[in-house]
Amino acid sequence: MRPRIALVGDRSPTVRSHTRIPLILDALREREGLDLDAYWIRTDEVADLGGFDGVWILPGSPYRSEQGAITAARTAREHAIPLLGTCAGFQHALLEYARNVCGLSVSHAENDPAAPDPLIRQLACSLAGHEAAVRLVPGSLAERIVGADRTVERYFCSYGPDPAYLETLEAHGLRFTGHDEEGEARVAELPGHPFYLVTLFQPELAERQPHPLVRAFAVAAAGRAALTRGPDPVRL
Repeated sequence: MRPRIALVGDRSPTVRSHTRIPLILDALREREGLDLDAYWIRTDEVADLGGFDGVWILPGSPYRSEQGAITAARTAREHAIPLLGTCAGFQHALLEYARNVCGLSVSHAENDPAAPDPLIRQLACSLAGHEAAVRLVPGSLAERIVGADRTVERYFCSYGPDPAYLETLEAHGLRFTGHDEEGEARVAELPGHPFYLVTLFQPELAERQPHPLVRAFAVAAAGRAALTRGPDPVRL
């Protein structure tokens, strides 16, 4: 059975990462033999994602529905569905974890500028259009996938996590496994989950596709599809 992937985000021709998705799906099929059955789902139309083999929460914030993105992240986390979150997907996955696992009443400054002490705050220096090095923790999922402890990645964001909250998230099981040269968190993963990997950078903007992280997500989704729904029937 073809792995069913939920692409959660408010699709727009003005969001560069969205225009790259068809190219990425083609690259996965042609170069890797991974033929994904992908469905775009707007954040304000997120409902039951339990039947999907993978959830990718895409860039493009502010979303139509913050809660929709959080629901997508929670479903993937609680139902052991492979999760990839990039840029705003990273931000909202952290929001979901902070609220539903850590019990924190936290906000996203882009969605609620007046809220005090947001978990996701405006960065001192915007990363929109920037390329920068990311150092990966040896032995982490991200480092194993990339095959090196350092990678250079592309960004298009102006918001990131407040370091003051990261210790609490880590105390509840989340692991930050990628940091920029100043030590700011750029990658998070959840040990024990089949595949839970979220990045502030955007692997979908890599010059060569598919990016190793995207390929690994597709492989994880294919593995779930084979496990839960079985292989494709043999045609005679």
